[in-house]
Amino acid sequence: MTADTSAARPAEMPADTVVAPPGRAGRHPFRTRKAVLFTALAVALVVVALISAGTGQLPVPPHEVVQVMFARLGLDLGIPLTHPNAEQALVTIRFPRVLMGLLIGAALAAAGMLMQAVFGNPLADAGVVGVSSGAALGAATAITLGWTFAGQWTVPLLAFATGLATVLIVYATSRSNGKTEVVTLILTGIAVNAFAGAGLALMTFIGDTSTREQIIFWQLGSLNGSQWSQVGIVAPLVAVGLVVAFLSARTLDLFSLGERNARHLGVNVEGVRILIIVVVALLVCAAVAFAGIIAFVGLVIPHLMRMIIGPAHLPLLIASVLGGALLLATADLFARTAVPLADLPIGMITSLVGGPFFFWLLLRTRRKAGGWA
Repeated sequence: MTADTSAARPAEMPADTVVAPPGRAGRHPFRTRKAVLFTALAVALVVVALISAGTGQLPVPPHEVVQVMFARLGLDLGIPLTHPNAEQALVTIRFPRVLMGLLIGAALAAAGMLMQAVFGNPLADAGVVGVSSGAALGAATAITLGWTFAGQWTVPLLAFATGLATVLIVYATSRSNGKTEVVTLILTGIAVNAFAGAGLALMTFIGDTSTREQIIFWQLGSLNGSQWSQVGIVAPLVAVGLVVAFLSARTLDLFSLGERNARHLGVNVEGVRILIIVVVALLVCAAVAFAGIIAFVGLVIPHLMRMIIGPAHLPLLIASVLGGALLLATADLFARTAVPLADLPIGMITSLVGGPFFFWLLLRTRRKAGGWA
């Protein structure tokens, strides 16, 4: 009698069935999603930047904006300008402002992503833990007291020092038994923000009229008055911070496995965390020194990008940089056009968007943690 081997034999598959290699299933749709997201963000960023540069009391069509940009690079496209002052307005006023917005948006979004990565919580943000207000206090102190010991670098240098000190204090306070307590982190950030607010009030009180205007400018956040000299200071700081962030992205993936597992895989957890904290201070302080406190960019953008493309930190960092630059460019365009002949504080606009988002994120995180039935 012949044994029935049908149970041991795999069922035959149709001839046109394609078997995916082990470990490769499902990657292509995910990779396509990332490519579509990066392309959409890049195209939207270029479009918004061109529109923003051409919008103002002297309207300049996008093709003329492109002509001026290429002309400055030594490439004449032969497009005539409809207004004789168009080039001067673009080069001296609008290009620095647009570029400053792109740099600051990218810096704040990258800083937020890094904070969330090293603390392992989507609620972590440079503004929430007080680094923004701490940096603003340092910058305000330099201006109020007239310190110029480092020339034009005095304000950003002091902002960096106070911002770094702030985040180190918050980090040290939130550590307990080798772990970072998120609740303590947020509460300490609230206390630091309150202290920095009191310091800003003191600087406002003892300063003159010009100083008070600049401190109010920091508290509200604005790109108004951006100059090429400021771009020259912010750009290298942001570039250094982003380079270190990109080089650290693969290591940050191991943090998602937990600190113990990361240590077993050879990661110097505390060393990497301190490095990232310094990078966050560098990025945030470079932004705060000239644009003031612009809240919630580092909270909203990384979280949205993570919801779309997942937690892998290298693509998440790319998406966050593009998304942060796009958000701030769009917010600045709205700030200049929402009210005729007025320039709204850009920090107010980002807070109007980020405040409700932060509240929703708190509720969502609490539900996931089992806070509600």
